Amino acid sequence: MANTKSAQKALRSSEAKNVVNSARRSRIRSFIRKVDDAIKASDELKAREAFKALEPELMRGVTKEVFKLNTAARKLSRLSASIKKIVKK
Repeated sequence: MANTKSAQKALRSSEAKNVVNSARRSRIRSFIRKVDDAIKASDELKAREAFKALEPELMRGVTKEVFKLNTAARKLSRLSASIKKIVKK
């Protein structure tokens, strides 16, 4: 347990941030799932639309420090490559 007032406040603040960040992370994962589902269904149009919606959401997660920049870039790169494979088929 926190011993000082500042430590108690930091604990409350940390818990509040955890709630917000977990909701934000869940939202981003839902966007990623939509892209994945469209890729699995081989629906290029839906995949591109979902990808366009995912990109700013994921980068917003980077600015809010939910994801690291390299992680976000890697995810976007891999999803983009998967969408391009649909086109080639």
